[in-house]
Amino acid sequence: MYKAMVMSAGVGSRLDPLTKSVPKPLVPICNKPVMDILLENLCAIGVKDIVANTYYLSEQIVARYVENNLGINFNYITEETLSGTAGGVKKCQFFFNKDEDFFVLSADGVTNADLMKGMEIHKKSGAIATIGVKPVKEEDIPNFGVVVTDSDGYIIEFQEKPAIKDAKSNLINTGIYIFNYKIFDYIPANEFYDFAKNVFPKLLQDRQINVFQVDEYWSDIGTLDQYKQSTLDLFENLYTFKHDEIHRAELGSYICGKTNLPKNIKFIGHSVIGNDCIIGKNVVLENSILWDGVEIADNVHLKDCVIASNSRVERNLTNHIIGQNELVAKFNSKLKKRLMLIKFWCKLFGRK
Repeated sequence: MYKAMVMSAGVGSRLDPLTKSVPKPLVPICNKPVMDILLENLCAIGVKDIVANTYYLSEQIVARYVENNLGINFNYITEETLSGTAGGVKKCQFFFNKDEDFFVLSADGVTNADLMKGMEIHKKSGAIATIGVKPVKEEDIPNFGVVVTDSDGYIIEFQEKPAIKDAKSNLINTGIYIFNYKIFDYIPANEFYDFAKNVFPKLLQDRQINVFQVDEYWSDIGTLDQYKQSTLDLFENLYTFKHDEIHRAELGSYICGKTNLPKNIKFIGHSVIGNDCIIGKNVVLENSILWDGVEIADNVHLKDCVIASNSRVERNLTNHIIGQNELVAKFNSKLKKRLMLIKFWCKLFGRK
């Protein structure tokens, strides 16, 4: 029986405004928090003892998982100040036994990776650390940290977001780690310490980092574009997890939580509707995501939008991200004319 640590302390600033009042691990993919998906996957392979480091809006994570129906034993620490990726793992050293191997996963990763295959490769290699790596298309290489290996699968070099012409590999670091307890010898206590900058270079010198290839789906929701893409990927059957039923519509499909939909709603592409939403008449949802408690007024068309919980939208939007508890009101025609007139005069007299 293996244990796992989930790194869940990050602020998730690149997902702003979605993460202004929700920690990144609780951002929903098709109405399910991304950390739920991760914990369900771990439980399915028998990993039920979990520890997480928390920091940003930690009380929400603790409240959701201390008592849970996911079948896991959830433990946690709360960091008063961020201590880096490796520093956070070091603070969880108490949770693991000497000589044992364990998983370390990021809470914002969505994957169907075969973790047990990774563990087998890790044990067979005898390495202190094993990293899940995934081959990507050439044009995507500059977006990721690249891993270069020798013929035995040991890492010999890291390249941080190299240009395509400079890349020595198309294998990227997925942030899926398998460590032996000896990893703690490489991380000092009570210091800000990072795996990429501080730990891995030392392990590289000692030839102690191995890899296993992730052939299955992997994505993170680190950016707004990646978040939206991960949702669309589920509709395209690129990966799976337990979710609400996918309903087919004339021009697309949708997932809907406990929300009553009007008969004249129109779906284009793939959309998600959360629980307790209020949808007006003649609404069009096109590749959009509504979290719980969202209100959409009559005759509104949303395209490529994400609307966070308890917000109300009263006008058409395209490619907008709306945070929680926001009101997107109708334009006041008189005010709109005044603004246009002000812009005209400012432009005429060269003022901003």
